[in-house]
Amino acid sequence: MTARRLHEALLARGETVAAAESLTAGLFCATLAAVPGASATLRGGAVVYATDLKTTLADVPADLLAASGPVSEPTAAALAEGIRRRCSATWGVGLTGVAGPDPVDGRAPGRVFLGLSDGLVTVVHELDLPGDRAQVRAGAVAAALLRLLDRLPEHPLPGE
Repeated sequence: MTARRLHEALLARGETVAAAESLTAGLFCATLAAVPGASATLRGGAVVYATDLKTTLADVPADLLAASGPVSEPTAAALAEGIRRRCSATWGVGLTGVAGPDPVDGRAPGRVFLGLSDGLVTVVHELDLPGDRAQVRAGAVAAALLRLLDRLPEHPLPGE
């Protein structure tokens, strides 16, 4: 299970994660929390489904949201950075996108922006995921777990 592997890798490194979730509405945090002992690595998160909550809970600048929209690369990056700071975590994950069935702001269902921030570098992955609402949301969580797990070796260990 990828969530268990991520938890074990974070634990071995003494690192933590937090997530600001829009389209996944807490599914990323719930998936990690299903792993026994997850409280050692999962700091917390925020469900920021409503656009205004992206600003108030995850520190996404209102002017960025107005310029880029809630489903965008800059918003995913800001979600990851903001929640990492808010929760004092090593890693921040930002998930925004369109689960469907209808497009949002010209974005087709299945378009997902996944932000990962370690406080030094923030990367955003743009994904086009197939399926219905449940499949897109589950695919976004699976991608977030894998992409974060893949990125861990690039991050300097504490004290390095």
